[in-house]
Amino acid sequence: MYYYRHHRREDRALRSRIREIAITRIRYGYGRIYILLRREGWRDNKKRVYRVYKEEGLNLRSKRPRRSKAGAHRLERPAGVGLHQVWSMDFVSDALFDRRRFRCSIPHVRDG
Repeated sequence: MYYYRHHRREDRALRSRIREIAITRIRYGYGRIYILLRREGWRDNKKRVYRVYKEEGLNLRSKRPRRSKAGAHRLERPAGVGLHQVWSMDFVSDALFDRRRFRCSIPHVRDG
């Protein structure tokens, strides 16, 4: 009887090229990397590229939740040193008797 014997291809060159692309183009996932490899002349299929991409640990993290997206770039607030250096605004909205809405802003000045 004859049985199929699996012959795994050596994919060291493919691994190094995928790693190079992932380092230079940080936000590229395996799909875009696959397209770049195709343009360069590589004939590996999408499943092989995906497998190598995952084995190398290059998979992109999921998007940051919206609630903490603003907090990622927030800087420490400087403390007010003198008078009129700390300002803030409050917005108040309400509706008139005929359901038209209006907004008012109220500035606040806090002494340092």
